[in-house]
Amino acid sequence: MTLRIRHILVLGLLAGAAGALAQTPAAAQTPQSSPAAAPSKGLSSVLGSVKTSGDNFLPAEQAFRFDALAGGSDQVQLNWEIADGYYLYRARIKVATASTTAQLGAPQFPAGQFKTDEYFGRQEIYHHELRVSVPVARAAGGAFTLPLEVTYQGCAEAGLCYPPVTRSVSVTLAGGSGATVGPGGAGASGAAGGPSEQSRFAQLLTGNVFLMIGGFYLAGLLLAFTPCVLPMVPILSGIIAGGGAHTTTGRAFALSVTYVLGMALTYTAAGIVGAAMGHEVQALFQQWWVLALFAAVFVAMALSMFGLYTVQMPAAIQTRLADVSNRQSAGTFGGVAVMGALSALIVTTCVGPALVAALLVISQTGQMVRGGAALFAMSIGMGTPLLIVGASAGKLLPKAGAWMDFVKKLFGVMMLGVAAWMLARIVPDRTALLLWAVPALTLAWLVWFELRIRSAAVWALRVAGLAAGLYGVALAAGAALGGTDPLSPIPAFAHQAHTLPFQRIRTVADLEHAVAGASAAKRGVLLDFSADWCTSCKEMERYTFTDPQVQTALANVTLLRADVTADDADDQALLKYFGIMGPPTIAFYGVDGRERSDFRVVGYLKADAFAARAREALQAAP
Repeated sequence: MTLRIRHILVLGLLAGAAGALAQTPAAAQTPQSSPAAAPSKGLSSVLGSVKTSGDNFLPAEQAFRFDALAGGSDQVQLNWEIADGYYLYRARIKVATASTTAQLGAPQFPAGQFKTDEYFGRQEIYHHELRVSVPVARAAGGAFTLPLEVTYQGCAEAGLCYPPVTRSVSVTLAGGSGATVGPGGAGASGAAGGPSEQSRFAQLLTGNVFLMIGGFYLAGLLLAFTPCVLPMVPILSGIIAGGGAHTTTGRAFALSVTYVLGMALTYTAAGIVGAAMGHEVQALFQQWWVLALFAAVFVAMALSMFGLYTVQMPAAIQTRLADVSNRQSAGTFGGVAVMGALSALIVTTCVGPALVAALLVISQTGQMVRGGAALFAMSIGMGTPLLIVGASAGKLLPKAGAWMDFVKKLFGVMMLGVAAWMLARIVPDRTALLLWAVPALTLAWLVWFELRIRSAAVWALRVAGLAAGLYGVALAAGAALGGTDPLSPIPAFAHQAHTLPFQRIRTVADLEHAVAGASAAKRGVLLDFSADWCTSCKEMERYTFTDPQVQTALANVTLLRADVTADDADDQALLKYFGIMGPPTIAFYGVDGRERSDFRVVGYLKADAFAARAREALQAAP
């Protein structure tokens, strides 16, 4: 037997023994393992494993030389020197601390390379070197020693994958003012120098549980009056009105509680699952087919309100429940709970500081109970006005008669409006104008040709119906003339506001190229994350970006936009790169090409506050 064959057989035996006794990474079933790390099968596999005969694999500590350094008073720099022929997986790098007086933000990774293998799909990897910044939130004070546990895993190009390595290190941070964890995990100061709103919610999540629940409840109560939550009012009101003359105050309130609980439980569960899986929570419910299906449900309910058909339980079941129910044609508790669950997708179009804080805590710390409790409290806050509507509906709704029939049809018109609002996210703008014309013209028809009531209030309704009819005609005409704005449907009369010249980017590579070009030209950068289904994004576009003081503040700034509507692999890579939970989120870069993560904007911000934030962010030191 030649020396060559002996060498191969010895390597094969050693590999088999190591796999049996030490569970080498070649046998480990991790998503990041290389195809060459699959268990050996026969002599051909052994021979294939030594395709670089004569080469010795480096120990992990030499293949991936690691150290951690302080990057100021509120940042840690993690460094890897990666030997030639080896690479690290981004998804396998984890950072944690046992400190109870400091909190880590989301690590800031540079763009890597993507490797695709036949077993484990697309993975982002790094060759040669890797520098990762980790923001640290702590109270103001002097020097501070931060304990860290850093886990990483890599492979050799020749076909060997190492087991995960965990290193325990301590980094001494200089004294400073401290920082708080912001929306992307970075230290986040508000425009006035204090902690940002999402940072305060993140701190609230880790504090007293009663203060946490109260704070998130109040946040939800404020969120209830935003455009993406208000459509739930006509939904619930229509359900209650569908009960007809037999709807009492008690039953109306019980239906409202059922609806709100259905919405809150679904919203909470979706948030926990989305954050735990690392997915953007908004995109979970914003697929076109989901919105189209839900819009069809609203149209069906509206037609029922108009009397085209009656939605009711089978007669046999109604008879059995007659003693506890008044055999109403609508408003059964099971159906109301389902409608509440479906309505959760309406709420997901809003992203705000409280939501971002809760999702970050779930995704970064794994505290699902606390994060879920915060989401549930916020959901109940959003539903509180609905409970008030339910409690009063029995008194505010007219008694049996012509008025009751008219009110039911009026809520049918509102449901057509909700359906149009949902479909407007997924159809072209001109088509959206035609969708909005449907409820407007239906209201006009209802008031002028269906209203059979003699009352002093009828004339006010006639005027409202006339206005709705004229608006519906203007919408239809605007769509034919190329209009796109429901508030100014006729293009010739529309206010032509100066819009900001955003440059679209698709990938992390696009972003880095644009930032490098702006830095060379001594310009700052604004990066706006947006989506067609994002209600707050449209508010920013209409009311904030068109404001003169905002445009003045951004006059010498390179404007970039990442449209994450599709939620494809490139979109998810961008969101993951920044640690962003969803749009609208806006990031600023200084002329040095470094992000000013302390000044990120999450959710809708009014023009004056945004202009002040932009000026301070672009002037701030790195």
